[in-house]
Amino acid sequence: MARNQNPTADGLHQTTFFELSKQRVLSVAEAPNPVMPAAKLFGVVLALMGIGIVIQASHAASTTATFGEWFSVIKEHLIFRLAGIIALIGAYRIGPGGARRFLPILMLFVVVSLILVYTSSFGVKLNGAHRWVRLLPGLTFQPSELARIVLVIWIADRCVRLGDKLLDFKTGLLPMLLVVGVFFCLVAAETDLGGSLLLFVCALGTMWVGGCLGAHIALSVFSVGGGTIVLGATMIPYIRGRVDMFRGGVINEQVLSSMHAIQYGGLDGMGLGQGVVRTSGIPYLNSDYVFSQIGEELGLFGTSLVILLLLSFLWFSLRLVLSIRGRFEALVAFGLLMSVSVQAMIHVQVNAGLAPPKGMTLPFISDGGTSLLVSSIAVGLALGASRQSHSSTTQNLQEA
Repeated sequence: MARNQNPTADGLHQTTFFELSKQRVLSVAEAPNPVMPAAKLFGVVLALMGIGIVIQASHAASTTATFGEWFSVIKEHLIFRLAGIIALIGAYRIGPGGARRFLPILMLFVVVSLILVYTSSFGVKLNGAHRWVRLLPGLTFQPSELARIVLVIWIADRCVRLGDKLLDFKTGLLPMLLVVGVFFCLVAAETDLGGSLLLFVCALGTMWVGGCLGAHIALSVFSVGGGTIVLGATMIPYIRGRVDMFRGGVINEQVLSSMHAIQYGGLDGMGLGQGVVRTSGIPYLNSDYVFSQIGEELGLFGTSLVILLLLSFLWFSLRLVLSIRGRFEALVAFGLLMSVSVQAMIHVQVNAGLAPPKGMTLPFISDGGTSLLVSSIAVGLALGASRQSHSSTTQNLQEA
């Protein structure tokens, strides 16, 4: 423990090792301007998309009967990734400021969409869950994915508008918690406890960075988040079953296969399109368990590469957020990049057997059009925040 000679009410302030470490990390991470970390973050996203198309092509090789079917699947993945890049660039051009102008409309659209999943006319039920809305025949999207983006932007806007009122629980945090609670309940009832908890974590994280008291946030985490987990694990059969799988009380072939796939891969993998688990027809191997497919086909080299890219994504995200000068833009960038990072972390943990089974895709790699597009929009808006911040800084320097 080191001493800091800054006077406080008690005399000398005790600076802990954790505080010193945090200060050093932040000083190293902070960039002089957001341009370089933004460019590197974009490069990481392209690299993850590239790995994704290779893995999806490998998966399609053993799930399609003819070359024509295989080419049709790959063409669809290429179209979605091209659409993801276009969405990213479009969100970059719009930026958080542009989205902020349409925030009331976006909030209304998301709430209506989350309700439409339960209707027979627009909702699509799959595996007992109401998570999708039908746009056109054969074209669906998952509103809960978009809800995270819109909610983060709304929270960032509220934090900036409230200012010091955030320190008061009743006028600051409580109204925002009520709105978050509505989103949380709508997503959890689909049923999607993992998605609702991810939304809840991203919302509270943005509130905390936005200026809400840590004690209030901690109380919300333990009361709402902890209470939901306990209630779900004891009262809801499918959640209780997944917790039992994680504890080893119930054996699930898919979960065991996902862990075995990583073990079978060894150091250099069994090769693209090869592997015991890879060719056994395990469901959702190209989406919810794509990290396991990477482990079996590309081995430790492949999983290490993906983890290295995800860590790079996290590092450049931190550098980007710290370099943004506008408070609203920085909060939006933090919340959106946090949502992508936490989603990736949960996916890897589930595939490695370190967390209860949860159907969550690996951003930019897994199969799933909505997830890819929403992740691209999230990163695009964060990059747009850096553009707006850099333009504002440059203009101020020119005026000075």
